[in-house]
Amino acid sequence: MMMLRVRSRDGLERVTIDGSHITVSQLKTLIQDQLQIPIHNQTLSTDRNLLLAKSPDDFVSFTDMADPNLLISSLNLSHGSMLYLAYEGERTIRGGPAVTPAGSFGRKMTVEDLIARQMRVSRQEKSHCDSVSFDRDCANAFQHYVNESLAFAVKRGGFMYGSVSEGGRVEVDFVYEPPQQGMEGDLILMRDAEEEKRVEAIALGLGMRRVGFIFSQTVTQDKKDYTLSNVEVLLAAQLHAESELKEWVTAVVKLEMNEEGGADVHFEAFQMSDMCVRLFREGWFETEIGPEDDPKLSKMKKEVVVGVKDLREVDNDFFLVVVKILDHQGPLSCTFPIENRNVETTMRALKTHMDRARSLPFVKRISDFHLLLFVARFLDVGSDVPALAECVRLQSHVPEGYELLIDSMANTC
Repeated sequence: MMMLRVRSRDGLERVTIDGSHITVSQLKTLIQDQLQIPIHNQTLSTDRNLLLAKSPDDFVSFTDMADPNLLISSLNLSHGSMLYLAYEGERTIRGGPAVTPAGSFGRKMTVEDLIARQMRVSRQEKSHCDSVSFDRDCANAFQHYVNESLAFAVKRGGFMYGSVSEGGRVEVDFVYEPPQQGMEGDLILMRDAEEEKRVEAIALGLGMRRVGFIFSQTVTQDKKDYTLSNVEVLLAAQLHAESELKEWVTAVVKLEMNEEGGADVHFEAFQMSDMCVRLFREGWFETEIGPEDDPKLSKMKKEVVVGVKDLREVDNDFFLVVVKILDHQGPLSCTFPIENRNVETTMRALKTHMDRARSLPFVKRISDFHLLLFVARFLDVGSDVPALAECVRLQSHVPEGYELLIDSMANTC
């Protein structure tokens, strides 16, 4: 009698045979009898790489034992030799539990188990965005409002629009501030689908697109020992995942104490790491955050591997990839009242703006995103809005119909 060791996805098992004079076909029959694996499902080989094959199509490349009439003795197999076995389907191991093809060494594993083993959270060293450059006027308009009007007491946010170069440089030329409710520790966006359609139509005409999100932190957060809170990570990850733009940027405006004891407005820019966005898309984040939770840690629904530890809480800094900040002077002005702030924009604001710039060519007078958004409420979003915005992009003559409409609107007050 002779014993062969057989390793499969279920672990190591033994098969007893009469001797090395039997054929591969006879060996398969014995495996069927002793291990309950049908002959037609068996692929045998002396090559351990068989166990790395991912599908039945890969099994066929292992041919050293494909001939059913081949004698075992010709393979130099002796008592205690190792063979490798791959098979399809399910089986029951004698004296053990039922296993499925997802099993590993006799343990039944689900797909979720396998994913969890591979979900490693580490720092991402390089961003997909080479740098982000802010139009000076739009950046100043945002920081001035959160500093002077809101005093950094509550949060404020906006979508950044501009362009992305082939080298991954992002340029931000205007910021759209959606309806929202800012609080000391949270920011709720009350997004208006119709208004966002108008914003997208303007961006289309200007040759721009949505490239990121900007928000302010409150003055009380300067005393915290985190860069972004768990609530901010959730919002940033959600918007990044929604965008499907690999260069998407998240910008933060905060108030920081300087060496003289005063306060300076400070801009920072990040990308959420690829792993962070993946975890959000696949539903790993706990979205219910209580007042007792540490804001510098993001809670997971299942354990992830950080370093050599399995954790349910991950330091938010692991999800941030720093992006270099630059500035430039963009093609748009930013002097028209900005949407969805404390004071509602009226026709009188339009008249004041147009009168103040009367000496300029008409296209220059309307080269302001916030003015275009105000006017867009009275135009067809599918044709007129992008057409008017394209005139601004090209700095070309504005058709008389649009000019008459805007002038008449300004003169109604």
